[in-house]
Amino acid sequence: MAVPARAPIHASESRFVPQPQHLREGVALCLSGGGKRAALFHLGGLRRLNELGILGKIDTISSVSGGSILAGHLLQALRVWPRRGDVVADFEERVVQPLHAFAQQNIRTAVTARRLLPWNWLRPSAGIHGLEEMYQRHLNHLRFGDAPLRPRYIFNATDLVFGANFMFDTGGQDRTMRVGDDVAGYTRPPSWLPLSRAIAASSGFPPAFHPMPYDLPADKLLEGRYRGRDRKRLISKMRLSDGGTFDNMGVEPVWTDHQTLVVSDGGAVLDAEPHSRTRGMKRFAEVASHGGSSIRKRWLISDLESGIMDGTYWGIGGSPSRYGASLGYSKQLAREVISEVRTDLDAFSVEEIGILENHGYLLADAAIRKHMAHFITCEATLAVPHPQWLDEAAVRYAMSGSNHRSVLGRW
Repeated sequence: MAVPARAPIHASESRFVPQPQHLREGVALCLSGGGKRAALFHLGGLRRLNELGILGKIDTISSVSGGSILAGHLLQALRVWPRRGDVVADFEERVVQPLHAFAQQNIRTAVTARRLLPWNWLRPSAGIHGLEEMYQRHLNHLRFGDAPLRPRYIFNATDLVFGANFMFDTGGQDRTMRVGDDVAGYTRPPSWLPLSRAIAASSGFPPAFHPMPYDLPADKLLEGRYRGRDRKRLISKMRLSDGGTFDNMGVEPVWTDHQTLVVSDGGAVLDAEPHSRTRGMKRFAEVASHGGSSIRKRWLISDLESGIMDGTYWGIGGSPSRYGASLGYSKQLAREVISEVRTDLDAFSVEEIGILENHGYLLADAAIRKHMAHFITCEATLAVPHPQWLDEAAVRYAMSGSNHRSVLGRW
C-alpha cells in the first residue's frame, strides 16, 4: 500500500518546525514560571549544573516569571560566564546566598498596596512599575547595554493584545538585542532600558499585578505578522503580563534552533478535586491552562526521548526515582507538598528555601545522569545543599501551610 506523500510545510508554519539536527546549535536552559517557589527550585538545579561543569556550556537562558527572577539575578551575579566545562568556585557566595536573602523578603505586599493610594487610583500600572523598582533595588540594577555577550538571556512575557510570546532578548554574542513578538514585530531596545523592566513584565502575575504598558515607539516594531489597518492603535494599547500565561516553560524561543534543551519546570501540578459551583469558573481556567501546558510538556518529552532533540527535563512534581536515582524526595511528597508551595513573592522561610533547593538539586542530578551524562565534565560528589531536610516526615511538618496565601503575605 502506497504511503501518501507528506504535505509541504507552509512558509508561515515553518518557524514552528524544529530545524534538522545538523542546523541546530547551542545549549538552551529553560527556567519555568512559578514565583519564588520556582526560582528556588531552579536554584538547586543550577547549583548541580555548576558542580558537574555543565553551567558553562549553556549558551542561552530562556526564562518565565519565577524563572526570570533567578535569570535576572544570575545575569548580575555572574557578569563573566564560566568557560565551557569550568566551574564557578564561589557559586555559593555570588549566587546562592544573595538569592536566599532576596527570597526572605516580602516584595509583593508593599508593591500591590500602592494601588490603594488615592493618587494611584487612576494609575493601574503603579503596581507593576513598583515591582520593577523593587527588582532594580534588590535583584538587578543593570540595563540592556550592560548585558554580557554570553549567555544570551531571553525574558519572556505575554502580549495580551496579540496573544503572543513577547521577548526581551539580550542578543548574546552577536548583540542582536530585540524586544517584541512575531505578531506585533520586533525592535532594538535602547541601551538604557532597565533589565528590571523585563523581569517585572515576565513575572507580573495577575491579578496581583496589572499588565505593564508597552511604552516604546509603536512605529519601531518591524516585521510583525499583523498588518491590519488598526495595527498602530492596537500596539498603542499593548499590555504585557506574566510570561506563564502563554508558555510557562520558556521553550517557545529556543526549541526550533537549539541543539540541546535543558528544562527545569517549577510550574504548578493540577490536582483532582470534586466539582464546586463556587469554584466553577476558576477551575475552568485552571484546566484550560493546564491542558495547554500538558500538551507542550508531552511534546517536549516525546521529542527528547525519541532523539529528535537532545537534552533533558525535570519537573517539581516528579521524583529522582523516575530517572533511576535512589536519593531524593518521593513522588507522593513532591506532588502533595513541594509542588503545592504557593507561587508568591512574599517572604519564604529558611525551611521552604532549603527544601525547594534540595528538590531541584537532586532532580537535576538524576535527570542529567540519565539523559545527558556525556555533558558531565566534573565528577563532583553529590552534596545535598541542606541535608537536614531530607527526612520526609520533617519536610511535611515544616511545609504545613506553605501552600496558603494570605492577603498581607508573610514577612
